[in-house]
Amino acid sequence: MSRKEAYSPPALPTSTSAFGPSLSSDAASGPITQYLCGECNAKVQLKKGDPIRCKECGHRVLYKERTKR
Repeated sequence: MSRKEAYSPPALPTSTSAFGPSLSSDAASGPITQYLCGECNAKVQLKKGDPIRCKECGHRVLYKERTKR
């Protein structure tokens, strides 16, 4: 029998990702959006890519605040 090698995922350079060259952190993060936690009513600020979770209690139901026009 032949012995198989263990799988090792391909390494990507830190400056690029699978979707092309990475952008600066300010451009990739985008605007900050305000949410309210459904459990503890804490105000949560999230950026694009942040996990959808309350930073106070860990609850995962967040409501987007209404815009003030």
